[in-house]
Amino acid sequence: MFKIQTLNKIDPDGLKLFPLDNYEIASEIPNPDAIILRSFKMHDMELPSSLKAVARAGAGVNNIPIDKCTEKGIVVFNTPGANANGVKEAVLAGMLLASRDFIGATNWAKTLIGKGDEVPALVEQGKKNFAGQELKGKTLAVIGLGAIGVLVANAAAALRMKVIGYDPYMSVKHALKLSREVTWVEGIQVLLQQADYVTINIPLTPETKGYINKDKFAMMKDDVKIMNFARGGLVDNSDLKDAIASGKVSSYVTDFPDEECLKMDKVISIPHLGASTKESETNCAIMAVEQMREYLENGNIVNSVNFPTAEMERNGGIRIIIANKNVPNMVSQISSILASKGLNIDHMLNRKRDDIAYNIIDVATSEVDSSVKDELLAVDGIFMVRILV
Repeated sequence: MFKIQTLNKIDPDGLKLFPLDNYEIASEIPNPDAIILRSFKMHDMELPSSLKAVARAGAGVNNIPIDKCTEKGIVVFNTPGANANGVKEAVLAGMLLASRDFIGATNWAKTLIGKGDEVPALVEQGKKNFAGQELKGKTLAVIGLGAIGVLVANAAAALRMKVIGYDPYMSVKHALKLSREVTWVEGIQVLLQQADYVTINIPLTPETKGYINKDKFAMMKDDVKIMNFARGGLVDNSDLKDAIASGKVSSYVTDFPDEECLKMDKVISIPHLGASTKESETNCAIMAVEQMREYLENGNIVNSVNFPTAEMERNGGIRIIIANKNVPNMVSQISSILASKGLNIDHMLNRKRDDIAYNIIDVATSEVDSSVKDELLAVDGIFMVRILV
C-alpha cells in the first residue's frame, strides 16, 4: 500500500487514477511514500525518511527543495506542457489587452452610470481616447520555444503576425511542432531588434534571473509591448521602470505581479491566472499521477527535474532500482553484489544526469533477500535502493 500526501487541492480527475486497493490518499498522512502538490512551499518542511517522490502538478518547481530531495534520493517530477494551452491563451489575451485598452475603456464606461439616455452619445465621443492597434502584421518575438512558446508562436502565426523565435536549447520534439510560418533566429539581439511584441517563455533559474534588463531593453524598438507569463523574476523591475519612462516599453503584461509592478503605470498586472483553468488543472493532475504511479510501481522516470529519464518495460521477476553518484566502477560493484547473492541480471538500464546515475535492473526471481538492499546501500556512492515485486 502506497501512501500519498496532497499538500494542495488536487483535481479529482487526477487523484481517481490512484487505485484504491493499493493507494491511500490524504492531506494529513504519516510516513508518506509520495507527495503531490501545486504551489505549497516545501522549503521549510522536514522531509520524512519514507518519502520516495514529489510530483508538482505544474511546470515550476521553485517551491520544492530540489537539492535536498536529490541528496535523499527523492525523485521530483513536474508536468511540462500539461497547462501549455491555458498559458498560451493567457499570452494571447495579454497581447490583446496591451494593444487595445479594453481595461481602461471598460473602467471609463462604468463612469457613465447615471447618464441615462446620454450614454450612447457619450460612448461615441469618448471611444477615440481608447484607440489601439491590431496584431495582424506586427512582429512577435518569442523567447523560449518549449511547450508553451511553440503554441504561442503557432497561434500568433495563425493570426497573421510575423513571428520570430529564439531558443538555443530547443528540443527536436518541439522543433517538429513549430509552424513553418515561424522564423527561428540564432541571436537574441537579432530577435529583439525586430519585435513589436515580446513574449518570455523560459524558466526562472539563477542564470535567467533579471534576463530582461537594461541591456535587453536597449536592443528593442521604442513602443514595444512585453508579455511575461513565465516567472516574475525574469524581468528586472528597476530597468523596466526606466524603460517605461523613456517610452521604450509602452506596455508590460505580467502574470506574476509584485508591489513594484502594481505601482507602475503601463503595467497590466494579472494575478497568476495563466494556468488557472479547469482543463489545465485536470491535465496537470493526470500527468502528475501517471508519472508518480509509473515510478512507484515500476521505477520508471519521466519528466523528473533532478533524475535522468529512464524507462524499461517489466520483464517478469523482481525489479531493483538503484541511484548512485556518477563515478567509475559502480555498475561492476552492483553486478558483483547481485551475483554473490545468486541473482542473474536479465535486463538492465543505466542512465545518467549530471552527478547522478540511475539503474533499473530486472532479475529472474520471485524473491530477493533483504540483505541485498543493505549490501548495496553499504557501497560508497549508492544513496537509494528500492526492490519492486
